[in-house]
Amino acid sequence: MIEVLAKLGRGPVFLAGEVLECVITFTNPLSASSTSASSEMLAWASAQIHCQFHASENRVVLPPSDGSKHDVQAENETVFVPNRGERGQCILSTPPKILFCDLRLDPGESKSYSYSETLPIDGPPSFRGQSVKYVYKLTIGCQRVNSPIKLLRVPFRVLVLHGLKDYQFPQDEAVAPSNPFLEEEEGLKKDSRLADLATELLMVATSRRSLHLYNISNTRGKVGSFCIFKTVYKIGEDVIGTFNFSEGDIPCLQFSVSLQTEESIQEEFQRRRGQPVSFTTHARHQEACLHTAQSSFSLPIPLSSTPGFTTNIVSLKWRLHFEFVTSGESAGTCLVRGSQSEAVTWTGVEQMEVDTFSWDLPIKVLPTNPILASYVSQFSSTNSITI
Repeated sequence: MIEVLAKLGRGPVFLAGEVLECVITFTNPLSASSTSASSEMLAWASAQIHCQFHASENRVVLPPSDGSKHDVQAENETVFVPNRGERGQCILSTPPKILFCDLRLDPGESKSYSYSETLPIDGPPSFRGQSVKYVYKLTIGCQRVNSPIKLLRVPFRVLVLHGLKDYQFPQDEAVAPSNPFLEEEEGLKKDSRLADLATELLMVATSRRSLHLYNISNTRGKVGSFCIFKTVYKIGEDVIGTFNFSEGDIPCLQFSVSLQTEESIQEEFQRRRGQPVSFTTHARHQEACLHTAQSSFSLPIPLSSTPGFTTNIVSLKWRLHFEFVTSGESAGTCLVRGSQSEAVTWTGVEQMEVDTFSWDLPIKVLPTNPILASYVSQFSSTNSITI
C-alpha cells in the first residue's frame, strides 16, 4: 500500500497565466499492526492539468469534440488519460510531465516531487452555471507494475483577468523592481511580477469613482432618483447605492434591489432558438419606503462567485435588478384619520391602487487577488489517495 498526497502550497485559487506549484509525496506507511513489512514499487507517475467542459443537454448543443482520437486509448487502463471517466469534453490540457520511473519505497519511507506548470492564459475561468460548467483539475496518475493506473485529481479554481495577455514586460530588468540580496529563478520572478501587475490593474480599474445619477420614473411621473459612485467592482466588494424620494411626484411604497448574473448561451449553441436567459441572484435588499426621503443599500459580491466573462459558447454578465411598487394615489391619501378627538390616530388604508415596474442597471465585476479568494474556496489545498 502506498499513500499519495498532493498539496498546493499557496491555495486552490490561481490567476490564468500564473504558475501552479504542487508538492506530491509518495509514502509507504509502516503499520504498527503488521508483523512483516515489505518494500513497495511504482512503475511511474505523471501529472497533467486539464479543463473539463460540461453542458446541460436541455439547453446547449455541444460543439464537436476534437479529442475523439483518444477514445480508443481511453479504453486501455494502462494509458494515462487525465479525464477518464468524467462527463463532458476536455477543452484544454497541458503537456504531461513525468515525475519518476521505477520508484522503490522501503517501509516507512517517503519521497516528494515538485510539479509546476503555467496555467494557460487564454483558457476560460472556472464556472459552475445553470447551463455550462468549466472545471480545472490537476490529475496525478500512478501505476504499479502489471496493474491499472490510479488517478488522484486535485480540483482548483482559475480566475481570468483580461489585459494580462497583451502586457509586455520591460526588457531592461534593471528598470523592474527587484531585491539584489535574493537570487530568484526567472520563472518565479516573472510569476511574482504577473501577480503584482494583476493586483495593480484591478486596483486602478475599481478605484475610479464618478457620480452616476439616474432619474426613476414611470408613466405617471417621477418617483425619485438613484445615485451610485462606480459601476466596476471586484468580487468581494460591496455594491453601494442611495435613493432620493424627496423630489418625486409619485409615492414609492416599496423597492427591492437584487445583485444578479445573466448567463446566456451563444445563438449557434442554443438548443432552442430564442431560449430564455438564465438569471442567478447572489444578494437582495428589500425595504418599505413610504414617506421616506432617502434610503440606501449595500450588496456584497460573494468571493465564491465568477466574474463576468465571454467564451465562444457562453457569456456571463452582472447587473442590478430594481423593482419598485408605487402608489396610484397621492401621498396624503395613504393615511386615514381615525378619531376626531384631541388625540389623533393615523392608520394606513386597507386597500389602495399600486403600480409596479422594474429596471436593470449593468455593472462590471472583475476578479480579485487569488490569495484572498482562497480563504472561501470550496476546494481543499490537500488531496490524497491510497493505491
